[in-house]
Amino acid sequence: MDVELIEIQEFLASHPPFDQLPEETLARLPRRLSVRYFRRGTPFPPEVPDPPCIYILRRGAVELRNMRGELVGKLAEGDLCEQHCRGTEDEPRLQCRTVEDTLVYVLPCSDLNELRATHPAFAEHFEQSTSRRLRKALDVVIESPPTGHGLMTVRVRDLIRRAPITTGPETSIREAARLMSEHHASSLLIMDGERLVGLVTDRDLRNRCIAVGRPTDQPVRSIMTETLTTVDVDTLGFQALITMTRLNIHHLPVIEDGRVVGLISSTDFTRLQSANAIYLVGDIHRADSIETLAQIGNKIAELQIHLILGGATATQVGQAISAITDAITLRLIELAEARLGAPPVPYAWLLGGSQGRREQSVHSDQDNALLISDEAKPEDEGYFAALARFVNDGLNACGFVYCPGEVMASNPKWRQTLRVWNKYFSNWILKPEPMALMLSSVFFDMRSLRDPKGLCEELHERIIEKSRANRIFIAYMAANALKNRPPLGFFRNIVLIQGGDHDHTFDIKHRGLIPIIDLARVYALSAGILENNTNERLQAAAERGALSRDGAANLIDALELIATLRMRHQAEQMRKGQPPDNFLAPDALSPLERRHLKDAFVLINTMQEALGQRYQTGRFT
Repeated sequence: MDVELIEIQEFLASHPPFDQLPEETLARLPRRLSVRYFRRGTPFPPEVPDPPCIYILRRGAVELRNMRGELVGKLAEGDLCEQHCRGTEDEPRLQCRTVEDTLVYVLPCSDLNELRATHPAFAEHFEQSTSRRLRKALDVVIESPPTGHGLMTVRVRDLIRRAPITTGPETSIREAARLMSEHHASSLLIMDGERLVGLVTDRDLRNRCIAVGRPTDQPVRSIMTETLTTVDVDTLGFQALITMTRLNIHHLPVIEDGRVVGLISSTDFTRLQSANAIYLVGDIHRADSIETLAQIGNKIAELQIHLILGGATATQVGQAISAITDAITLRLIELAEARLGAPPVPYAWLLGGSQGRREQSVHSDQDNALLISDEAKPEDEGYFAALARFVNDGLNACGFVYCPGEVMASNPKWRQTLRVWNKYFSNWILKPEPMALMLSSVFFDMRSLRDPKGLCEELHERIIEKSRANRIFIAYMAANALKNRPPLGFFRNIVLIQGGDHDHTFDIKHRGLIPIIDLARVYALSAGILENNTNERLQAAAERGALSRDGAANLIDALELIATLRMRHQAEQMRKGQPPDNFLAPDALSPLERRHLKDAFVLINTMQEALGQRYQTGRFT
């Protein structure tokens, strides 16, 4: 083989998907290629050739622009243009042109198809299902953590150590205690026939019987917990742990096909993992000062590192960190009320942004507000101002820094009655100005943490219905959702930050995550969906027909991939003693990760284009 053919073989061997071909196949491939040269400014690719071909960029660059002339991607060295070898009727129309003198290798589609038919690993690159490709990419990323922990893969059924210990609701408290002692059990399931009606724990015996002098001959139903959370046998152990952490409970009945088959407790997790979120939450609920809470808050970074090294995904980490933040916030509210006294009227503490969506990382600031009953009098303002300041200051001390935009309960603007909050949302919906759209992006993600009178639920349902019915508002939100574009082409540094502290990096949060979060919010608002978690919004949008099932699955996988890489980037920074941020250098990623990221970015851009066409967003920008 002459030197030129050897050079071509080496080039192909260093670029996907040709790196998946065996050496003997690669050695034959250069003789099947032809070479073409395109001057700068030439439309690309050329009209459908005869026979149809795939183009492999050897040198040069091709810009991809949408019909509005906006840059949406760039082909560079090693990239493929295979549109003549596959159907393109479902793809967005693009205007493509060389922006440098460009040299390409040309391979007939017939030869490409032969390679795909005989080499499955090579064929996977051309898999038409973006969902399948992204899912495989995500599996690769998740399956390659530095260490492993069982909770990421073990199912709840594997945590059950024995059949459930049960009794009926009319059993005496004394007999229930004897059963627990006999079986060395810390809890007892109360069954009415096949129906689970309650749970009694050691704590219930202490607090609801012995401590209050309740006669032990009374029925056990008098001290049992009736409102129970259950878990399915096939739930991941990590998800069960997060549920217990979020609710601050220590026992979960296990259900299979509607039937109780066991019970798991926090001690069952100790066998697999000695330090995790549920123990931090227990410490939080026992904390009696901001100083103690701040010490616990310092452990959150370590928790994120621990979870990432254990193979947790971004969804799992986000749920864990959010559960910790919820617990700290709730404990601060309790400490504030202990200091200030009982609130003069009912109120709800509102969570917005990433905490509201349960998608926090350790690098999160505060987004919160107070919703106060309309019963409030002017003199009540002092109480709620003091409560808000105590909680916001406490959160800052625990590592959740003040919101730069002051979207916090300590800001009087975001400490208002139900009547005022209704007016806020109505104005945002009826007059979608830039500031209104920005605030909508925060507050339409809200949920309540402490809301005994259901004030937030009443407000939330009302504003979701108003927004769904206002198509102009939805169109403005859609246009706003298209402002953050994925950094397609960053492998050639065309959209990387130049200069400063973040030279040659890109913002993976604002250029990768926010576009998907914004898309999910628009789909949710357009369909009247109450969920605020991004994955749940996308799933619900697919169920209601606001988004195709493939589109939802693709975005969910893209979100998980991008967010997991972001979490790993932050964990690596914290391991090195550096403050975590969202600025990722492409050189820090493997070639495989870069390729998969490009898949995700192309998908996001395609979905953004589709949303823009649906709402004709050009009229609202």
